[in-house]
Amino acid sequence: MKKAIIVFTKVPKVGVCKTRLTEARGGILTPEEANAFYEACILDVIDVCLSVEEEDIWICYNQDGDRSYLDSILTQVKYPLRIAGVFSDQGGSFDDCMQYATDFILKSGSDGRLADAVLISGGDLPTLQPYILREALNKLEKLSLTESGQKGAIREVRGSDGMLIGASLVEAACQEGGFSLVGLTCTTNFNFNDVFYNLEGITALDMLVTKAAKDEIPFGYVEMVPDVDIPVDLASQLPVLQGIALAAKNDPEVIVPQRTISLLDELGLKSHALPPVRETV
Repeated sequence: MKKAIIVFTKVPKVGVCKTRLTEARGGILTPEEANAFYEACILDVIDVCLSVEEEDIWICYNQDGDRSYLDSILTQVKYPLRIAGVFSDQGGSFDDCMQYATDFILKSGSDGRLADAVLISGGDLPTLQPYILREALNKLEKLSLTESGQKGAIREVRGSDGMLIGASLVEAACQEGGFSLVGLTCTTNFNFNDVFYNLEGITALDMLVTKAAKDEIPFGYVEMVPDVDIPVDLASQLPVLQGIALAAKNDPEVIVPQRTISLLDELGLKSHALPPVRETV
């Protein structure tokens, strides 16, 4: 089964990216610092994805993003020539943009598809590691080969190995009922309508699970990968990032998000736990 990874991201722009981290919205960073943090995250995430050499890596950016600026920063990743392609979404809601990115690669299983399965990653996941991506991709393929996966396929499509591609869906959760990774095969009866935006107030992860259960799609999950949207997210990441840096000294499979760590060090950010309040008599 041919698989692809999409890094789904905005093009970094001051005043547009990670605004909930800024002082104007109750955060701790200036707009310039928030944007620099986001840019560092994106490049670190892309490097992690590019380390999965057996899969094609694609970049999908926001329609109104500055393509020339995106191209300029992509030269900074470790293996830029491994990027299979860069394309923009077509605007609309987040649901619409995710669906477009999926369709761009899978093309409903037609002969012109660019992969048999796709895994979509956010760009603001500084603790993402290659083993998580590989596990998600492997689960997509294994679940598609199950009896339920083969039965649930909405069309007959064979991979380059001649095997029928069954249905499957996989995710990694993030905070507050969301998800940071999502993958599916080209024969999976799933779309992103109402996943992120719905009138019932259902969280994205709940909607993903509900849709998978309703259509009996073989479903897999991998380790949670938190994103960074608000100050408490950032504070939670700081000790984890230091742990990753330490682990990498003895584990060559660990990739250190060096740009993100360097920026946070430059900003002088540290996480602190408030001491317990002592009761007085």
